[in-house]
Amino acid sequence: MADQEHFAEQAMPFMGSLYSAALRMTRNPSDAEDLVQETYLKAYRAFASFQEGTNLKSWLYKILTNTFINSYRSRRRRPAETDLEDVEDLYLYRRLGGLEGASAGRSAEDEVLDQFSEAEVKAAVESLPDTFRLVVVLSDVEGFSYKEIAEILDIPIGTVMSRLHRGRKALQKALHTYAEEHRLAVPADVP
Repeated sequence: MADQEHFAEQAMPFMGSLYSAALRMTRNPSDAEDLVQETYLKAYRAFASFQEGTNLKSWLYKILTNTFINSYRSRRRRPAETDLEDVEDLYLYRRLGGLEGASAGRSAEDEVLDQFSEAEVKAAVESLPDTFRLVVVLSDVEGFSYKEIAEILDIPIGTVMSRLHRGRKALQKALHTYAEEHRLAVPADVP
């Protein structure tokens, strides 16, 4: 059993990644902060039941995900908010050649993905149904294994693989549609 006195030193290093995942789940900075705060409160209260030597990060993500599912899924969604300062910084970075300088040795896929703005990729991810979006975010953004995702979401590994496959396909379709509209790809119905 874990000692609650050591909770802060063991759990706090994960706050940044938990906030990032919460932001992807809630699509709103204020809701993400609330979700992380509630996650840490629940984790602190249950820390005595945490088994030392097991994956603390995975345990925290499971609490985060369950809290999101139970509390936030049924809430009415507010429009997504974007910090104007972040947008301006990214715009200036791209205009000043930041991306061109880092392009040496990159794959063709990376070069094509550079044609998409962060907003388009974010919108495509956010357009996924919750069940697919959660699995895609946990796998492709947070880097969890199938087994860890299965434990976090409390679903079978086969379901994780199915949802991840279907989520990635939906994401691919959404991005391909955008690429067609901006003449970055040939329309699917053209031979």
